[in-house]
Order: sequence, then structure tokens, then C-alpha cells
Amino acid sequence: MTENHDLQDRTVFLLTHTGRDAAIRSAERVVGGLLRCGIGVRVLEDEAADLPLPSTVELIAEIGPGAVQGCELIIVLGGDGTLLRGAEFARASGVPMLGVNLGRVGFLAEAERDDLDKVVDRVVTREYEVEERMTLDVLVRNDGHIVHTDWAMNEASVEKASRERLLEVVTEVDGRPVSAFGGDGVVCATPTGSTAYAFSAGGPVVWPEVEALLMVPISAHALFAKPLVTSPRSVLAVEVQPQTPHGVLWCDGRRTVELPAGARVEVRRGAVPVRLARLHHASFTDRLVAKFALPVSGWRGAPH
Repeated sequence: MTENHDLQDRTVFLLTHTGRDAAIRSAERVVGGLLRCGIGVRVLEDEAADLPLPSTVELIAEIGPGAVQGCELIIVLGGDGTLLRGAEFARASGVPMLGVNLGRVGFLAEAERDDLDKVVDRVVTREYEVEERMTLDVLVRNDGHIVHTDWAMNEASVEKASRERLLEVVTEVDGRPVSAFGGDGVVCATPTGSTAYAFSAGGPVVWPEVEALLMVPISAHALFAKPLVTSPRSVLAVEVQPQTPHGVLWCDGRRTVELPAGARVEVRRGAVPVRLARLHHASFTDRLVAKFALPVSGWRGAPH
């Protein structure tokens, strides 16, 4: 009786990319499995209209941190964009997020579509571990005044707003200038984000347990515009030159703010991490090989 009572008191928050049929079917399967095991499910009202949900599912209108209050886990079904949306809830609430990848690469996800039954079983039995991932705190200064603050799980990117014109910037690390150049912009990333936008821009892959910050120029017209890996205690800055057209700051490709000429963007390690639920003990190396379908034929391994 005690065990059943404990289950009844447990609630999981479900976030779904309802624009995809696969996500809707996956949500139905996850919800059904959790409810059969006596675990409550909470869903946002604006998503519920697109999902075939039983009446016992709790609907909530709030989209802030209060939406997940009292939940033990956030399960996210979708691609990278949906997972980053889930990270917003996870960071604001401290509730760990478990991502199920329904997109293409999905490095933030812990499981794939074929693992749905396993996901439900592990949640029911609490057979998952929680790890913390670094985030970024971002602020924008204009004329010496802070005009905007934000955060990012993967990256904060300073980019040109006009396709025709280069964005002229000066990069800085720990209060010292590094390089001035024109280009498409600069990506400042976490190790988690090293396999996202920073990777596409030519940055290095950084293992998640490494504590570091990355600065990766995007299509820079310069002799020295190499990716940089700095201390996690460093402060990275990108200054938009006064003579250049305005730029744009993107945080995780989800939140944006215009950067006038002369604006300064500062990026540092975030004060609040995002907690991720992990089902597997597979190494990041194996994950990297699987996600990018890297050729490893011919590998013999270390002699025993």
C-alpha cells in the first residue's frame, strides 16, 4: 500500500513537439505507460489540444517555472529545438530533463524513439542518474549600460543582421583583445554546445565533462580567426564595431535581440546549470560515433 501511495504522489511533466505525428504517437505511448504505473502526467494546455490525452492528465496554463513545480522529471519528445525549450523549464525549476530524440542528431537527448518503453520503465523504477551541464550567462552593454541579459544551454552567437554586409567585430578574452575581423559573426559555446552551432562553424568537439568555454568565429575574413577554448572562469566578449551595420544576438537559436553598432556582448559561465537525466553509461565517444555515423572500421583496440 505504501508503494502505491508513493507512486500516486509522483508527477512527470511532458513536453512534446505536437507539430509532428511521430511526437503525438510517442506522447500517447509515454502517457499511457506512466498512467498505468500510477505516475501522474502534467501537460501544457496549449499542447493538450493536439494530443489524445486521458482525462486524468493534469493540464496547466502557466508556461513559467511554476508549470513543473512538484514534478520529479521533465520528459521532452522532439528534436533539438524542443529539447532546448525543455532546457528552459529545467533551468528555471531545477527539475532534471530527460530528452527523447525524434529529430536528426539530438545530442541533448538521452533516448531514441525506439526506447520509449525503456524510458517509461526507468522512470517508474527511478533507474536514472542526474548530471549537471554548464550554461552561459549573457549580457549586452550599450554606451556602458546593461541593456539586456540572457542565458544559453548551447551557445550565444553574435551574427550579422544583413546578408549582404559583413559584421565587423573585436573579440576579447578576460579583458584583453584577441582579434578584429569581419565575417558572419562569432559563436560562444559550452561543451554541450560544441556539437551544435559551434561544430557547424568549425569548432572543436569538447567532451561534456570538460569545463571550458568556446569562442568560434563564423566565416571570418582574417589571418587569425581560430576557435578558442578557454578556462570556465574566463569572460568572453564580442564588440560590434561602430562603423559596421547592427548585429543580432541569438541564444540557443531561440531568443534574439538586436545589437546596435558599438554594442558589447559578454559571456561567462552560467550561475545556474541545467540538470539532465541519464539512462545510459555509454561513453561520449560512442555517442559521438553513433550520432555522426563515423567510420570506425579497422579499429583493433588496445592490446590486452
